[in-house]
Amino acid sequence: MSTTKKLLPASDLANHEKMAMHVLSIRHVLILGGLGAFGSLSTDMYVPALPTLSHDLGTTISQVQITLSAGMLGLALGQLLAGPISDMWGRKRPLLAGIAIFIIASLLCAVAPDVSTLTILRLLQGTAGATGMVIALAMVRDLYAGNAMARFLSILMLVNGLAPIVAPIIGSQLLRWASWHGIFLTLATIGAVLLLASIFGLSETLPLSRRQSAGIVGSINDFRMLMTDRGFVGYVFSSGFAVVACLIYVSVSPFILESESIYGLSPQSFGLLLSINALGMVTAGQINGRLVSRFSPRRLLIWGLAGNALAGLSLLIVTLSNIGLIGVLPSLFVLLSSLGLILPNATTLALANERAAGSASALLGMIQLSMGAIAAPLIGLGGTTSALPMAASIAAFGLAAPITYILFFHSASLQTESIQNNH
Repeated sequence: MSTTKKLLPASDLANHEKMAMHVLSIRHVLILGGLGAFGSLSTDMYVPALPTLSHDLGTTISQVQITLSAGMLGLALGQLLAGPISDMWGRKRPLLAGIAIFIIASLLCAVAPDVSTLTILRLLQGTAGATGMVIALAMVRDLYAGNAMARFLSILMLVNGLAPIVAPIIGSQLLRWASWHGIFLTLATIGAVLLLASIFGLSETLPLSRRQSAGIVGSINDFRMLMTDRGFVGYVFSSGFAVVACLIYVSVSPFILESESIYGLSPQSFGLLLSINALGMVTAGQINGRLVSRFSPRRLLIWGLAGNALAGLSLLIVTLSNIGLIGVLPSLFVLLSSLGLILPNATTLALANERAAGSASALLGMIQLSMGAIAAPLIGLGGTTSALPMAASIAAFGLAAPITYILFFHSASLQTESIQNNH
């Protein structure tokens, strides 16, 4: 029998290969987007329950905010561990181990007897959840580069961004018929689904030839190399300040917006508001995916940082003016939407070093989340009898973002120009 009868025509073969790549990409978007959503899921689903949790556990608002910060700190520290480990051992095995620990930690959080125990378990939950976040980014870096990576990250935000949209709604609706314990049981269930999806839907993306063999010493050297890279540090901290501004909003606003003496929103209304703002972030991310073929990631990042700063200033002005929700809500919407331009482009630019993608992804997430974990409870100490401490803090960090970018990159451009003129 002639073997030529089994071959596809050249045009059909090309279409077949394109279809296979399309299916593969869709699978990557869905699973990696879900893994990248661990941070949002474990934070945004939990946020509407903070006032209720404070009452149930008989503790203060500041102590409850520490449980939120413990989760953020866990996400930060976990990335610092998972990134280098995935560079040494590959992506899939550490990923599966992290998801399994996340499930166990979520189940234990559901039965935590007091706020101290919950704080420790939240730290463990965040540390395990960080594995999915950092390894998902590293896998993207393994598969894509340059503008293609920026476009993929923008598409990824469509799936990843469903978490901050859906999570507050799920969390607030769960509170109608269950306590905060049910939120952690739901997180454990989501973790189990992602564990199965990762087992059967993902393959190893880091070949043996590209793995780091120097162990912990090699990871420390990678971190040292990245932290002495002016470009990397500039992208991390300029985007980090913008992220902190948004994390302050997420962690402090439930006590402000749900306070009967200030704005008086119900937990359900607050969850809907957080979801609408998250939808703005996802929409901005999709617009970014279309614009990246026309404008550089750096220019789009600058636009996002400017929007973040303007939203913070606007929030401070309307708060001082006592305009009310009609002025506060648009400012918060623009604030969170700006991340749709900031995150994919800052990530693309910061992860330019292919050799240490896992370590770079880990440092990026660790620094951003650590800044937020430290800032949020400190802002909470300012009290929740007024929206002014929250607004002033968001404005300060929002302004710090573009100022940091200017300090790092404008001075570098001037230095380059001076060298070129001297030659």
